[in-house]
Amino acid sequence: MSTQTYHVAVVGATGAVGQQMVKLLEERQFPIHKLTLLASRRSAGKQVSFKGEQITVQETTPDAFEEVDIALFSAGGSVSKQFAKEAVKRGALVIDNTNAFRMEPDVPLVVPEVNMGDIAKHQGIISNPNCSTIQMVVALKPIKDKYGLKRIIVSTYQAVSGAGNVALEELKEQSAKVLNGEAFTPEVLPVAKDKKKFQIAFNAIPQIDLFQENDYTLEEMKMVRETKKIMHDDTIEVVATCVRIPVFTGHSESVYVETEQEVNVEEVRQLLREAPGVIVEDNPAEQEYPLATRAAGRPEVFVGRIRRDLDRPNGLHMWVVSDNLLKGAAYNSIQIAEAYISKFKS
Repeated sequence: MSTQTYHVAVVGATGAVGQQMVKLLEERQFPIHKLTLLASRRSAGKQVSFKGEQITVQETTPDAFEEVDIALFSAGGSVSKQFAKEAVKRGALVIDNTNAFRMEPDVPLVVPEVNMGDIAKHQGIISNPNCSTIQMVVALKPIKDKYGLKRIIVSTYQAVSGAGNVALEELKEQSAKVLNGEAFTPEVLPVAKDKKKFQIAFNAIPQIDLFQENDYTLEEMKMVRETKKIMHDDTIEVVATCVRIPVFTGHSESVYVETEQEVNVEEVRQLLREAPGVIVEDNPAEQEYPLATRAAGRPEVFVGRIRRDLDRPNGLHMWVVSDNLLKGAAYNSIQIAEAYISKFKS
């Protein structure tokens, strides 16, 4: 990594992902000479610890990006649309963790283990993919390289932390009230909009984000579109069903793929063992397979239950788990920043 140091800004520093970004910047010893923490007016004035010092959170304004080199955004799409280009105007590279720019043709959508070279194509903004997409494409990249990919069918079991801190608090409160036999009114999930709200405690909600005209949710369509863009292949057939379950942290996915060539399961396991950022946990005889509880707090993607389809020699099933706040968001963003300054910054 370069010996140069950088002025880094974190937008959404008091949110679940923003907090992880600040923590990772410290843990990974990112070369920083100044850290600016930004959030909404409501959160401005809060104190956040970084390297033993207390940093005061500032309100996000265009002028807050003066002299910033790298701006990490994770405060929602509307905030990114309002301020990301203001940061770019002032000379910052924006790494955006929202859906605001992901499908714009001149904005790279990057998972370093899959398409790191796309960083070089940036014009001021690099997008971080959706959390559920990231872990899936990390697991599928070595399979695509070896066998080719024709079709992906994925069902997700997504943690509540993906909906933010307010959703986490609702899960905690609902769980306690259900166990105590107390009444409550759901207020947050499945979407933080003026729509119906459902109990998440001890439940599974087959809706993440708003339904689109084709009856798939926006979360599901993100997985479809983003996978094709990241893998540079519009011919891959992708379909998703995304479900919110009462887990605090860690998204799990049942992934079925059809490859262009017949698969060898043991070879697939070995390819995944050798793949960057992947840990294989796949020993059914000993009940070894990925669990959200073990993946939480870890930056890797865990893969198990690898097995060939019963009817199709080119069909493969697997179980993919990762911490949605880390590899699915903050860690992937920091990886992009690290790759940018070490390989692509002129």
